[in-house]
Amino acid sequence: MTNPAHGATRAAFFDVDETLINTKSMFDFLRFWMARHGDDGSGHAAVMAGVREAADSGVHRSEINRRYYRRFAGVPMDELRTAGREWYEEYRRGPAAVTVATWAAASRHREAGDLVVLVSGSFRGCLDPLAEDLGADLILCSEPVVGPDGLLTGEVERPMIGSVKADAVRETIAGLGLDAGESSCYGDHASDLDMLLAVGRPVVVGGTDRVLMGHAQRLDWPVLPSAPGQLRTAGAWAAAELTGLGPVVKLPSAGRRHARTLAAPAPDPSTSSTGVWGRRTESTHLTPPGPPSGRTTAV
Repeated sequence: MTNPAHGATRAAFFDVDETLINTKSMFDFLRFWMARHGDDGSGHAAVMAGVREAADSGVHRSEINRRYYRRFAGVPMDELRTAGREWYEEYRRGPAAVTVATWAAASRHREAGDLVVLVSGSFRGCLDPLAEDLGADLILCSEPVVGPDGLLTGEVERPMIGSVKADAVRETIAGLGLDAGESSCYGDHASDLDMLLAVGRPVVVGGTDRVLMGHAQRLDWPVLPSAPGQLRTAGAWAAAELTGLGPVVKLPSAGRRHARTLAAPAPDPSTSSTGVWGRRTESTHLTPPGPPSGRTTAV
């Protein structure tokens, strides 16, 4: 039965960083933000060295996410949101802004009438304009807490990292009455595994993560290449020629559909995704062209 609220019976959930776009949005935005406030690049390099050290020493990704947002304590939310849009406007003009095959897949899901959902530890300032470019419907993300004075407290409601992503996916499916078995999910890192297992049609992006590739090989999950391209040129909009995914319809640059953040409904035990774990998809494998490129530490 079609849900009358949005006309969709299934959704496609997308991790964002290094799945839809070819960077880690939070940390590239931090570079942009720090440069705006006088950093010559050395400050950002020091921050990233600290992040890598924390990750290498076993600090949980959700704690790293919380530490990130504490850097913005006392900043007006409106200022951060505006800066996020300005960062994205600069970023999207780059020659390797998007992951071609995944962006094309999202376009196909949208044109098929599926609900397109972004799931990310990043924040709405960076994600809203991206969602408008893509035509996404919902954003599930880390939400910075704003005090009564309009300033960021430095805390987040819940870091949208790891298993929390899977919780949000299941809550969205239950709250909107979607079919988990027919829904899709795309991710590039082992921390996306729980989210991928929450739907019947998981897709691995990039093929460089051993954990995800192990599941893909055992369970016959499709694998998309992570080749980057330029938004709206020979990259994203000609993606069908590069991936064999079929025609991709070009859309207006922004404002076609404004993504909204879903107020997550209470989890419903009856909607457990266990029944769809391990299902085989109907898609064929698309293997990455050439040797995989290096990636930054996943945080």
